[in-house]
Amino acid sequence: MITVEEFRSEVRQWLADNLVGDYAGLKGLGGPGREHEAFEERLAWNRHLAAAGLTCLGWPVEHGGRGLSVAHRVAFYEEYAQADAPDKVNHLGEELVGPTLIDFGTAAQQQRFLPAIRNVTELWCQGYSEPGAGSDLANVSTSAVLDGEHWIINGQKVWTSLAHWAQWCFVLARSEKGSKRHAGLAYLLVPLDQPGIEIRPIVQLTGDSEFNEVFFTDARTDADLVVGEPGDGWRVAMGTLMYERGVSTLGQQIRYARELSGLVELAKNTGAIDDPLIRERLTRAWAGLQTMRSFALATMDDELPGQDNVSKLLWANWHRDLGELAFDIKGRTGLVLVDNEFDEWQRLFLFSRADTIYGGSNEIQRNVIAERVLGLPREARG
Repeated sequence: MITVEEFRSEVRQWLADNLVGDYAGLKGLGGPGREHEAFEERLAWNRHLAAAGLTCLGWPVEHGGRGLSVAHRVAFYEEYAQADAPDKVNHLGEELVGPTLIDFGTAAQQQRFLPAIRNVTELWCQGYSEPGAGSDLANVSTSAVLDGEHWIINGQKVWTSLAHWAQWCFVLARSEKGSKRHAGLAYLLVPLDQPGIEIRPIVQLTGDSEFNEVFFTDARTDADLVVGEPGDGWRVAMGTLMYERGVSTLGQQIRYARELSGLVELAKNTGAIDDPLIRERLTRAWAGLQTMRSFALATMDDELPGQDNVSKLLWANWHRDLGELAFDIKGRTGLVLVDNEFDEWQRLFLFSRADTIYGGSNEIQRNVIAERVLGLPREARG
């Protein structure tokens, strides 16, 4: 196997050779809060990556991946972020549903879906959250009834990222009537291009729409497109969530470091750097970023109870606070739009308000750590 440093050098050179021409204009585009930026062009870039063998790096070779180690994947994401390469559009397929199908799917499901995920010819979205089941995912009420050769699905999902660009959705639904909480759920693979599905974009504070409501009205999917056994969907869904906060977080932290560096320059340019409180907050932000990186590196090869929850608390609160710091550094100019557009710091402030909510709120993360890791009494349920 290629060494980590050899692979790092290969990735760095490939990015230098390929982030040129039309692709050079994509640098820095995309990502949370900015998914609307050059979506079709970033899709073409993601397919270019796939053609070069730079997607699905950790997938087993027999499933079309390269079978590379965690250290290799960390090197890729670090180099990718350092090059300011555009955010990929296939994260949900490559990093979530793909590994789920490798671990839990049937051979037929793997043969049907993995090549299209690897080649970025089919995009995916995640059908978990509902109006009454956000961070408390076990409260899902969307139903799935097996009727001959099809599952019939009724209900509503919300905050469904990129559903308006996706062809497929992995849906957690209640397949056993009368079941409650974690029991009686099914993990279904559902095509979105059908009459029984309506997708309504949700307008964010930034004016963009990367989240959606998805309504299922007698929507259908084939009977064999349930991952795992019917009724065992919770276990599969939790398996998917385990992949969500993986090695890509190291690349995320490099983007955060770039934001912090830009904020320091902004503070120098505005004179805010002369305020001792601003300097202290910038220093704390730097220390927090080092803490995140140290924690990520220390736990990358382990599966410690609660490590994903701790990681989410670290980056979500850090990034929200950075948005607030950006707004304080800009001062009154932060209240003014130029050409009716948000600048990067206004957008950072507005979107980062959601960091401590999506992907599991602060309260849920702390409850999980308290109850499942520290063994404290469960919170009283209403």
